Amino acid sequence: MHYRPDGIDADAVRAFMLSHFGVEIASSFGPLHGKIWRIGSMGYSCRKENVLFTLSALEAALLYKGAPVKSGKALQAALAYYDQSAREPVTNV
Repeated sequence: MHYRPDGIDADAVRAFMLSHFGVEIASSFGPLHGKIWRIGSMGYSCRKENVLFTLSALEAALLYKGAPVKSGKALQAALAYYDQSAREPVTNV
């Protein structure tokens, strides 16, 4: 679950991502509608390149809509995670 920044129209961010990047993320229902985003990451969607693309699209949409986000922070955190996990041995085989 991802909370949207104050003052940012959650549905406008979702529409921007779909229109400009072809990335669709979900809203919620009831009292949480317009306050959170749900980003699915199962199967093909959870491939590294898709996760990085979705983060990039979300950042671009938030910046375009005027959200106070630190440019590149989420993408750099994801890249650091992938870099670290690539060095760890696989033990659950």
